[in-house]
Amino acid sequence: MPPTGSAPTEPPPRIRLLGPIEVTGPAGPAVFTGNRQPALVGLLALGAPDTVSRTWLVDGLWGDEPPRTAVKTLHSHIARLRQALDDCGLVDLVHTNDSGYQLAIDPAAVDTHRFEREVRLARGELAEGADPAAVSRLHRALDLWRGDAFAGAEAYGWAAGELVRLEEVRLAALCDLWEGELRLGRHTVAVGELQRLLTRYPFHERLVGLALLALYRCGRTTDALNLYHLLRVHLREELGAEPGSELAVLYVQMLRRDPALDHHGPPTVPVTSPLTRPRPRPAELPGSVGHFIGRRAELAQLDAVVADPDVRVVVISGAAGMGKTALAVQWGHRAAADFPDGQVFLDLRGHDPAVAMPPAEALAHVLTSLDQPDRGSPADEPDRVGLYRSLTRDRRMLILADNAGTVAQILPLVPANTGTLLVVTSRHRLTALKTHHAVKVIDLDALRPDEALNLLDAVLGTQRLAREPDSAVRLVELCDRMPLALQIAAAKLTSRPMRDIADLTDELTTGERLDELSVEGDSRNLRAVFATTYEVLEPVTARVFRALGVHPGTTFGPHLAAAAADVAPTAARRALDELAAVHLVTEVANGRYRFHDLIRLYARECAHRGESEQVRADIVARILDWYLAIADAANKIVDRGRDRVRVVVGHPPATLPFRAEADQALSFLDGERDNLQPILTCAMDHGRPDVAWQMTYLVTGFFDSRGHWTQRIQLCRLGLAAARAAGDPVAEGLMGSGLGVAYLTTRRFDEALTTLNQALEVLRAQGDKRGEAHVRNNLAVTYASARRFAEAVDAYGQALALHLAEGNTLGVALTLSNLGDAYVRMGRADLALDHLSRALAASREIGNPRLEAAALGGLGQAHRDRGEWDLATARFHDALILRRQAGDRRYEAETLNNLGLTEFARQRFTSATERFLQSLALSRELADPHQEAIALAHLGRIALAAGEVTAAGEYLSRALAARELAPDPYEAAAIHRDLGQLAARAGRSPQARHHHELAVDLFRQVDAVAAASADAD
Repeated sequence: MPPTGSAPTEPPPRIRLLGPIEVTGPAGPAVFTGNRQPALVGLLALGAPDTVSRTWLVDGLWGDEPPRTAVKTLHSHIARLRQALDDCGLVDLVHTNDSGYQLAIDPAAVDTHRFEREVRLARGELAEGADPAAVSRLHRALDLWRGDAFAGAEAYGWAAGELVRLEEVRLAALCDLWEGELRLGRHTVAVGELQRLLTRYPFHERLVGLALLALYRCGRTTDALNLYHLLRVHLREELGAEPGSELAVLYVQMLRRDPALDHHGPPTVPVTSPLTRPRPRPAELPGSVGHFIGRRAELAQLDAVVADPDVRVVVISGAAGMGKTALAVQWGHRAAADFPDGQVFLDLRGHDPAVAMPPAEALAHVLTSLDQPDRGSPADEPDRVGLYRSLTRDRRMLILADNAGTVAQILPLVPANTGTLLVVTSRHRLTALKTHHAVKVIDLDALRPDEALNLLDAVLGTQRLAREPDSAVRLVELCDRMPLALQIAAAKLTSRPMRDIADLTDELTTGERLDELSVEGDSRNLRAVFATTYEVLEPVTARVFRALGVHPGTTFGPHLAAAAADVAPTAARRALDELAAVHLVTEVANGRYRFHDLIRLYARECAHRGESEQVRADIVARILDWYLAIADAANKIVDRGRDRVRVVVGHPPATLPFRAEADQALSFLDGERDNLQPILTCAMDHGRPDVAWQMTYLVTGFFDSRGHWTQRIQLCRLGLAAARAAGDPVAEGLMGSGLGVAYLTTRRFDEALTTLNQALEVLRAQGDKRGEAHVRNNLAVTYASARRFAEAVDAYGQALALHLAEGNTLGVALTLSNLGDAYVRMGRADLALDHLSRALAASREIGNPRLEAAALGGLGQAHRDRGEWDLATARFHDALILRRQAGDRRYEAETLNNLGLTEFARQRFTSATERFLQSLALSRELADPHQEAIALAHLGRIALAAGEVTAAGEYLSRALAARELAPDPYEAAAIHRDLGQLAARAGRSPQARHHHELAVDLFRQVDAVAAASADAD
């Protein structure tokens, strides 16, 4: 009786799956309708307390052929299940998560979980010799079974597999039970139960062995020998096999009446018969690699796999020299406790097909490690596979297969149970393995910079690195952060303790780096390691590899590979797939690849060894022609008015790598941007200055749209030098004009004006009126940007006259648009509207959306200055649409700033802030400090207007810092003016005065008299 006044204790919930499915709650048993509801609660209970995904529930309820409405039907079943559980007092037991459903119950309330826990504890007791306790526990565990699991309910897919596994655990527990009973001397009882079990499992060798031993100890030797012969006949007729070696030894012992088989009372040590001797526990892992550093993320991924019941195979994939084996071995030692039944190691030698270990030999190795010598194993591979799976079925083992070359080598080694884990290292990705099994792939790349330095520190010592920190960083990069290269470099330094690190970096920089990264007496030099992968490539793939070794750029795609190797694009794609699969190249974006630096050096060596000088020259010519043709095609899409170059190539590309759309062309050139300068340098080095200057001219439109001004200056300088080397004055003028505009984009007005005036003189001398008109337009833009408006209007007038005389409609539209922009800056919105309207009409007439967007943007500014907010916003939105369609991201950032400024003028601070933040993010992506500074300054002004002093100071200070990269006295003056106001509000008078004085001086520098006077006041 409970104490008076206390509530009666509710019985705990109980879920029984080992037989007909039953759920009992405080209000009694749950009542289910149909067989889906009990199956559903069974699936959830099997996964408890974890969430079971909807996908898994559908698979478990319907298998490979779920109904079209499976997910919807599942929701209905869940709802009815909740009602059934509520009715029996189990309220809120089923929880819904993002990925599926969870049965919020203690696993101990589920008989399957209790059963497996008791079996594990009993096995531990058996191993410790506590046989009576273990036998009692096993009886209790097996009493939980009331028939077949899930009796009366259907389970499919993973759930069906789980039921098979539970039955296997049950059978193993029965074997453990009767082995324990025999050790306690209970032979008579054991005989009857074991013979009953053999009617259900006639070929189960462990049960047969236990029955043999029980019969023998009961004095029924003849019955025992007959049972062995019966098994032997059945195995021969049904499977064509012989009983295993353990049974064969037991049979011989019975014939000899070996005293070891007799029971001698409760054993103080484990019985030494073949049935009860300890299992072999191989410990074959090599020693851990010295100075193993880093790889924390990869080690964590391996740790997570141990807890994942779905994954039995891990593939650690990476290039030669990346430390795959070191990682696998290091983790294997660290995780040894998770695999108490041992660790097997085998080197499959898959890097070389000539010496690769055949699957049958690999299986024989593992079976020998499990105390099954090959002479006692089945003769052919399928039977070996079956024996391997049987031996590992109820064990927790680690099989480490190093250096796999093919999926065929791995498939026979995949264990049948979830306790044994197969870890594979390979230079190949072994992608096809995923079509057979759930595989966790860990791609191993170079070490992180800090990890690479830590590796050097561990080998060389902290003091040595501290003496030359810069040289240590340089050494890390020269070794490409590749573990093998770093270990070789460290070994060379260790052998000479007095040698400076800088000395080795100098040798690696000026000498043959692959020669230097080798140690006498060690065959693991980088060249030899790379060669083992290269030498087994398909011929076409090897040809592509060599051709790409000649490519001077950093990344490449299949179209360039096809051009360089003179193969079809489909063949180039297949070759790159193969190179990526063996990690000779790395895919850095969809369809774009790169070499690791050391592999690039090796590819270049292969080209020099494997191709003649003429073939290498042809490869260079095809690469240069490809880039020139691609730049020409992109320019015709992006900036049709830039037509002063007529490209003629000897090797035109078979297909273009982009569709005939501006955004597609610009996106492709985004990926090639870092290759442009190396390509121009290569063209100059190979006597092709025409390619260098023409390419520079053709990619100018790309930089107009995408920014990256510093890189644009570098290219334009190369282009100007190339034009001069080609002895082409018109090209020199065009390149001078391009360089002047590049200086202008970085606000380097003086250099821009000097360079543009030089270009003007060259083109005037050649009588090139069209070129002269464009240079005068560029001069005018520079004057306007520097707020020298009188000179700007004069230069625009001269440019407009020349364009009209030449009949250059595009030039007229461009100049009108720019002149309108200048009038906006001058505060003459009325004049601006006239010129910009004419520019808009002209740009639409010639069908040039980039010029149309520029005119619309100018009109938006003019309307904003007139207080016509709606008109201004509409014009800016129209411009934004066109610029996004064309991929003009530089001008998109400018338009976003203008939209934000319009919203700011209307006191709409939230929407203004959103536009400025969008512009800020885009400007940083484009490395455009000018637009970045504008966005930051406007954000600071919004914060200032809102009284957010800290945020205002932060934004304005960052704007001033950005102005150092894009100097603009007028914009800098406005920032100082705002910082002065901020300091004045905070009562910091000296700082306020300082900023005001700087603002006045800067305004006066650009003749902004009104602004200077207002600030001085």
